[in-house]
Amino acid sequence: MNETEFNHLVDDILMKIEDAVEDCGVDIDYETAGGVLTLEFENGTQVILNRQVPASQIWVAAKSGGYHLDMDEDGSHWYTGDKEELHDLLNRVCSEQSGTTVELVFE
Repeated sequence: MNETEFNHLVDDILMKIEDAVEDCGVDIDYETAGGVLTLEFENGTQVILNRQVPASQIWVAAKSGGYHLDMDEDGSHWYTGDKEELHDLLNRVCSEQSGTTVELVFE
């Protein structure tokens, strides 16, 4: 996969995450700038997602730690080294940081 294809896939997943944040029913502010998506919770904590083009990864920074996600072969799912899918990771860290159950629905 070349850099353009990688960036297109990441742009697509970040837009899906933004849509899911809007529809989740929890007060989460978000901002995308320079390809970095920042989710901010009422308590001031943040979850930050950014692309790492040289490694072909998405990196997630949360209070519980930093996570590096690789894409599966068909480009449809992103996984941590522990095989936690991006969807599950975001629901977990957003729930931890917001203090309420967050269920982001995106594919």
